[in-house]
Amino acid sequence: MIDLYYWPTPNGHKITIFLEETGLDYRLIPVNIGTGEQFQPDFLQISPNNRIPALVDHHPADEGEPISLFESGAILLYLAEKTGQFLPCEPRNRKTVLEWLFWQVGGLGPMAGQNHHFVQYAPEKLSYAIDRYVRETNRLYGVLNRQLAGRDYIAGDYSIADMACYPWIVPYERQQQQLEDFSHLQRWFDALQSRPAVVRAYLKGQPFASRPTVNEESRQILFGQTAKTLENPSEPL
Repeated sequence: MIDLYYWPTPNGHKITIFLEETGLDYRLIPVNIGTGEQFQPDFLQISPNNRIPALVDHHPADEGEPISLFESGAILLYLAEKTGQFLPCEPRNRKTVLEWLFWQVGGLGPMAGQNHHFVQYAPEKLSYAIDRYVRETNRLYGVLNRQLAGRDYIAGDYSIADMACYPWIVPYERQQQQLEDFSHLQRWFDALQSRPAVVRAYLKGQPFASRPTVNEESRQILFGQTAKTLENPSEPL
């Protein structure tokens, strides 16, 4: 059994897609990031960066004590190695999957995340910041579009690279992007959107999918974190 500490964010969806694709037995444990549950001491023992997703594998391959993981990229890599699925063994193909996995966690996710922040959540609409991150998101869509030219999936075969990138493309309208501008990306997006496991993964998140209320309290919870937050997680922000 795997415990997945989860909220229906792009990073959360990455892991449910993998789990649904492989059929691993798992339990969803919701962590409501809009109300500050990510700062609870028990959760911080599993995810010291106070972010979802996090995972506990109660039956690791070495048959030892349960293994806990945080960071979505690390979780995908761990699960791929545990199951022997969606990560090639052949060095050249494996390195391509890992390149694009790291491209997502180091580029597409952070830049699209800043796009979301300044377009949707910032109390002041700062035109420079909005333009900066909308343009960078657009550039990254172009990078992915070029990679997908002549390929069904990012690294050739369907892999954890696709699972990592897809949830960050789903909110393309919020990111002020148009998929019709990227023909290869749109073809790939449509193919993933119709995969039964992807459909199931997003359905799992629907009971928790209400977007957080954007007010001063929720901004403090989501964006007002400091080192003191981790030292005193029970104190009000």
